[in-house]
Amino acid sequence: MKGNFVPETFQVPVSLEATDYRLEVLRPEVTRLDYDAVMSSKTRLRSVFSEATEWPRDDMTLEKNTDDLARHEREFEAREAFAYTVLSPAGDKCVGCVYVCPPRVVGFDSEVYLWVRDDCVHLDEHLYLTVRNWLVEAWPLKRTAFPGREISWAQWATFLEDPAES
Repeated sequence: MKGNFVPETFQVPVSLEATDYRLEVLRPEVTRLDYDAVMSSKTRLRSVFSEATEWPRDDMTLEKNTDDLARHEREFEAREAFAYTVLSPAGDKCVGCVYVCPPRVVGFDSEVYLWVRDDCVHLDEHLYLTVRNWLVEAWPLKRTAFPGREISWAQWATFLEDPAES
């Protein structure tokens, strides 16, 4: 389903402004800010993305992070998936990230994952609600899955094992 989960005519937003943060396309230019956010919050992030993940690994390098951000940018440009960095209003700190991905489970038109760094966890619920509303109001997505948030990781795992159950 790569490249097909939003219509070709849809103009994908490249930013979103909120009071306490702003979203911009995730690009290698923010590698240092992103790396600091990821590595300072790695233990909690592993549970944000399910207990089964090792991301971010303890030995992740700045270079590997740059490669990951370049891949996200390529996916965005190819309309395969859409990753955003969440920056402070001044743009001098990475608050977190948002990933809008094609669905892997029948019955959904997208999967969305988001996280905030440990020292900005107070913004987590606000970011989630902002993104959820943004997807409804500005995107052509009607049934978005938020695994680990609106759907437990255990339930999500069963959907991935047997898509017919979703």
